[in-house]
Amino acid sequence: MPENTSVYIHVPFCRRRCAYCDFNTYAGLGGFIPAYVQAVCKEIRTVAERAGERLPVHTIFFGGGTPSLLPVASIESILTACWVNFDVAPEVEITLEANPGTVTLDWLQQIRALGVNRMSYGMQSASMADLRILGREHDPVDVIRAVEWSRLAGFDNLNLDLIYGIPGQDLRRWADSLEFALRLKPEHLSLYCLTVEAGTPFRRWIDRGVLDEPEDDLAAEMYELTCQRQEQEGFAHYEISNWARRDSTRDYSCLHNLQYWRMKPYLGFGAGAHGFAHSLRTANVRGVQTYIRRCGESDQRPFPASPATEILTPIDRWTEMQETMMVGLRLLEQGVAGEDFQRRFGIGLQDAFGAQIARLTQMGLVEWSAEQSERLRLSQRGWLLGNRVFMEFIDVPRPAGLV
Repeated sequence: MPENTSVYIHVPFCRRRCAYCDFNTYAGLGGFIPAYVQAVCKEIRTVAERAGERLPVHTIFFGGGTPSLLPVASIESILTACWVNFDVAPEVEITLEANPGTVTLDWLQQIRALGVNRMSYGMQSASMADLRILGREHDPVDVIRAVEWSRLAGFDNLNLDLIYGIPGQDLRRWADSLEFALRLKPEHLSLYCLTVEAGTPFRRWIDRGVLDEPEDDLAAEMYELTCQRQEQEGFAHYEISNWARRDSTRDYSCLHNLQYWRMKPYLGFGAGAHGFAHSLRTANVRGVQTYIRRCGESDQRPFPASPATEILTPIDRWTEMQETMMVGLRLLEQGVAGEDFQRRFGIGLQDAFGAQIARLTQMGLVEWSAEQSERLRLSQRGWLLGNRVFMEFIDVPRPAGLV
């Protein structure tokens, strides 16, 4: 029986590019949407055929870019391609990312009827000053309206994305944005520290002195405030940057993102999309027109590659073990279970990474949890120093005797 698989659909279209964004997105190419959607559907069909069996799919995620720019008919075509070509679970989680100012009640009602059951809104901030710096087109009223319309359309699973550590943002302004988001009663919050990426307008502005470099110490204060406030609100802090509501009947943790953090298989469709399955990592060509053209061609590469795949990278067992540690330790409650690691790789955690675990334990950055089963996870101190922890599992020499 094949393992549960997730599907990621990349929608690279935007009305304008945000100043901090380094994702594969393009403004002014909306005229290519019909051809692009046809190409995505063709890529789905090609990869599914190469799998040699109907893969069970339990999450579908439309990311971007701005997926909410897609017409309802385009979303329906892509979802239909998934249903026809995969064994999609009846309780599938289908997430669609949206900019708050791009949705209408009618559009939301129609995509809810298609099966989309989780909306993720890029709120980013409740401060107009922050939104202007980020280059966002919406305002806080758009966020309120998007949430209200989503509820009217029948959505009972909403996520809000926010960013802290924005140049010029102080602790009070971040706290106000967080309170604004909490008053909207979302089921999930993704709260990210701004990363200034090379090649973005933000990087150029900071290098020229137009903007101040974000302050690490202030960002750490914002994160600590966030953790305290979310705990007061009853959210479960299940991943470094993600919080979910839970009740006796439901856990609102994002199932799709859990697939990544557990190093489980996922297929990426669309320009610049990435995937991981059968110990192969895929990366598609990034250009929209190049992607459309490539999906009309043919090649003989095996699953999970498609004609649009630009890079196909084999992931050996030792590399997969290292990456399992890096992504698994992002899960603050679960961490990496020794029993699961042993079952998956045939070697114990201590045998594979004993020196690294000992060093990180001595530094107070990781700890063992005996709840349910023996698990290695970040300590609370390690939450703020996660990148320091993850570096311990990069380019680690292979243990002697490990095949």
